[in-house]
Parts: sequence; C-alpha cells; structure tokens
Amino acid sequence: MSAVDLRPADVPDAQPADGGTADGKSARRSLTELVLVVAAIVCLAVVTGQVALLIVVACLIVMIMVHELGHFLAAKRGHMKVTEYFLGFGPRLWSFRRGETEYGVKAIPLGGYVKIPGMTNLEEVDPADEARTYREQPFHARLLVAVAGSAMHFLMAFVLLWVLVTFVGLPNGDKVAVQHLHAIGGQPGPAQVAGLRPGDVVVSADGRVVRGNGDTLIAELHHHAGHPVTLVVDRAGTEQTLVVTPVNGRTVHDAGISQLPGSAPFGVIGVSLETPVERVGPVAGVARTGTDIARFSWASVVGVAHLFEPSAVVHRFDQVSSAKAASQASADGTRVQSVVGVVQTATDAVHAGIGALLIILVSINLFIGIFNLFPMLPLDGGHVAIAVYEKVRSTRSRVRYHADVSKLLPYTWALVAFLGVLFTTSLLSDLLHPQANPFG
Repeated sequence: MSAVDLRPADVPDAQPADGGTADGKSARRSLTELVLVVAAIVCLAVVTGQVALLIVVACLIVMIMVHELGHFLAAKRGHMKVTEYFLGFGPRLWSFRRGETEYGVKAIPLGGYVKIPGMTNLEEVDPADEARTYREQPFHARLLVAVAGSAMHFLMAFVLLWVLVTFVGLPNGDKVAVQHLHAIGGQPGPAQVAGLRPGDVVVSADGRVVRGNGDTLIAELHHHAGHPVTLVVDRAGTEQTLVVTPVNGRTVHDAGISQLPGSAPFGVIGVSLETPVERVGPVAGVARTGTDIARFSWASVVGVAHLFEPSAVVHRFDQVSSAKAASQASADGTRVQSVVGVVQTATDAVHAGIGALLIILVSINLFIGIFNLFPMLPLDGGHVAIAVYEKVRSTRSRVRYHADVSKLLPYTWALVAFLGVLFTTSLLSDLLHPQANPFG
C-alpha cells in the first residue's frame, strides 16, 4: 500500500479483451514466462547448493505479498479501485493486467506494494475515479485497509506457531529427558541395565522433583555412587519407576565422562540429557498458540520501542565500528539485523531444522506487524492514526473532515531519515561483523 505518494494515480492502459497486457501479451503467456524464470532459479539454487537460501527468500517473498494481499482484499471489499499489485519497486520486469489491476514484478526486490488511488489529499486523481478512492471511503473501510497488512502478519505468525506447537513441537525447558544411552567400560551402563530409554522424561530422583537443566538429577546421581537411586520417568505419557545404581566415575575413563575435582567418588549412569520437545493436540494448540503469540508480541513491542531510544542509536554506530560491540548486542538480544542478517539467520535456521525456521518466521512476522503499526507515515500505522483523527474531527463538526497531510511531511521525512540510518547501520554491521550462527 502506498503511503505518502505525491504522484498522480496511474491511468490504466487500454486493455485487450482477453485480459492480457496492453501490448497484446496474454496473462497465460506472462504466467508461463514467470514459471520458466522461477524454474531456472530453482535449478540454479540446486546446482550451486543454495537451496536453504532459496527457501528463505521464498518465505520472505510470500510474507511480503501476503501483507500486500491484505491491503488488496480490504480495498476490494471497500469497493476501492486498485490499479497495481506488485512485488518490488522500480522498472517493470514482468506484468499482466486482469480487469482494472496490473499484477507483476519490478526490478528492485525491496518489498511490495498495492496502488490504491487517493491515499492522501495530496494525490491528484482522475475525477472519474474520485468516488472509488481511498480518501472518499467511510472510516471503517479506510481503517480496515490500513490495518490489513499488519493483520496478515499476525495471522501468518499464528498459523506458523500453531503448526510448530502441534506438529513439530517446542522445547520444554522445565523438563529433562534422556537423549542417549552410553556404555561404560565396554559394558552396558547402569542406565541401560535399569531399563531407561531415550526419550524418557525424568520426573523425580529419590523423591526430589527434577526440573530445569537437570542439576537436581545430576547431583543426586553424583552423591550415590554404588548406591541405588529410584527414578520416576514419564514414558509416552505413562509414569514408570526404575532403580538405577550409579558406578563410581573415578574408576572409569570413557570419553564423555569428565572427572570432578577432588578424590571423593561420584556416580555416573551412562546417559546424556536433553530438553524434551513436546507437541500438543490441534485444539489445545490453538490456546497454546494464543498465549505464546501474546507473549512474543509483547517482546516485539519492547524491541520496537528500543529502536527509538537515543542510546540504542548510539550503540548501532558502535556496532558498525566494533566487532566486540556487535557481538555483545547479539548476545543480549539488542542487535538489529538488516535484510542480509535476517536472511543469513533464517538460512542457518533451515539447516538447523523446521522448528528453528518456524520460530524465525514467527519472530519476523510479529516484529514487522507491530513495527508497521507505528503511528507515523509512511508506515501503515500513520494511515490508521490519520483515519482515527479524521473520524474524531468529523464527529465533532458533523462535517466530513480530511486531514492535510502536507503538515505531516516534515515528520514523515524525519522518520524516513531515521529508517535510513537504521537500515544503513544494521547493514554495515551485518556485512562487517556477521552474527555467529545462533543454532550452533
């Protein structure tokens, strides 16, 4: 959706009867050309071993176009005229016209847009189209168009997170599970002898509840070398009681068994531990997703607010000049990534697994959805603020009021300048000091 656009609304070219482009090329031919180009890109990615990168780019393109689809559908529902629906900016690379709307791809892939005539009072529009402009529609229709893009990001985040918690699962940091069983001294370890299995979730050890990182379990085993320890484990939803007798770690020298300082005996049973990944049912997943979306959204709100803190701006310049500052910002979660950094992190996530990728995509959607609602032009939140302000003024005066957007231009350019600094510093930081793979 265009924000502050001072250009006249585009006048559609003459349309062929078959719905093709003005030069006579049919929509079917245009689609065939696009499919061939996409197929060539896919083949190139496979040959060069960049399939993970291709997956990330495809995900980002889908997110962009679904955002614009929200504006498109809301505008159509409000009987507004939509003249363009494009991926990218600049010169047209490929397009076709269907009805009054031109669809296509442009040369600079830095986003997408939907062209709705009359987004502000500054835009000149053909008088014949004035009745179908954005600015002439009732409050509820304009508000729906303004929020539709961010709403799509929240919807995508919800669906992706629901898929994650229902079909993939999330790590439960409050529980400890058996990951692998190990032999000790060439013989089955005490854990295997006792009947422990990979995937067993340890509930308690000698009556002590086991939670968190497993320190309780490890301490209990260390203190009972040569003495039986009663473990209660959750195996596929059923609790079982097992008795394991740790051997003295001082007497074994197997790989993976670290000797503790001192000479006192300490117990080992031949297991490695992990945080279990848990899934929930589809219905319970809806409630779990709603709770997690609210929690993650608040974290995104805090992150967006942090962007505008003066100290954060200074730190971003520090991150450009100092690898240490960039690394520290990554460690404490305050580093802002450019498109380059986001793509690299998401590519690392693809290699780590579907769960990691879904988490990244959920985070991106929530951050963009919330940032885009910041109440200043050229962001969608600026259109929301204007629509609400016009509604209040119109209700008070009982006469339809149109805000003079020209008065907001200084603030708009100030925000554009701020975004330019944000983009430049984050890009330089990502290029000069790439972030380490967060997935190991």
